[in-house]
Amino acid sequence: MDLGLKDKVIMVAAASKGLGFGIAQAVAREGARVSIGSRTERDIMWAARNLQAETGVPALGAVMDATDNESILEWAAATLTHFGRIDGLVVNAGGPPAGSFDDFDDTDWQAAFELTLLSSVRMIRAVLPAMREQGGGAILTITSSSIKEPIDILLLSNVMRSGVVSLAKSLSQQLAPEKIRVNNLVPGRIDTDRVRALDKLTAEKLGVTPEQQKAAQESLIPWGRYGTIEEFGKAGAFLLSDAASYITGETLIVDGGSMRTVW
Repeated sequence: MDLGLKDKVIMVAAASKGLGFGIAQAVAREGARVSIGSRTERDIMWAARNLQAETGVPALGAVMDATDNESILEWAAATLTHFGRIDGLVVNAGGPPAGSFDDFDDTDWQAAFELTLLSSVRMIRAVLPAMREQGGGAILTITSSSIKEPIDILLLSNVMRSGVVSLAKSLSQQLAPEKIRVNNLVPGRIDTDRVRALDKLTAEKLGVTPEQQKAAQESLIPWGRYGTIEEFGKAGAFLLSDAASYITGETLIVDGGSMRTVW
């Protein structure tokens, strides 16, 4: 299937590694030009060079702090200057720290709001003028399985990512007349640095090794293993593409069948 991504311009946040990199890699392999942002200059420039070397399509790396509105606006402006248009945006940021209710004070809640929810608002706001001018686009938020089944040790993420999904659903209705689609992509247990860190944290609490914790988690997944960033990236590429032109306001779960919820 031709996804219709060739020569389109896709912005991907938090794309120096992990889920964001997986999507950037997948769309680049389909011929899309990519603009990737992340806080660490060395890492994002390395990722851009590798994407361009592997796929042969232009890749722009930009230093971008998801908690800084000016940084987000500068990333969008740099993308327009370099490529002349913005066809897709992947909203993504590192997750808030793990912990339970008694672990967090107002500062922690405010930081989680800035990192996860307000950053989503700001990224979307930054690309809308370009998408409106060119007559359409696709926005994809990377959220979490916690929006369907709250995770005990991820209270901050549970709350803030649910807000992101509500934002996306509302915008999908408001922006549909302007041919701008908005969807969510939910990872299950994808083999990333963050998931490994969470496995290590849980293992320490349970008094087991990280390998034992991973095996226990894999036993709960019908597919029998963690997903790869390549598998996750392909799902993201589909939702950003013309192949998904009649899909908006939806949430796609990439989890190997592990979630029990019907809705």
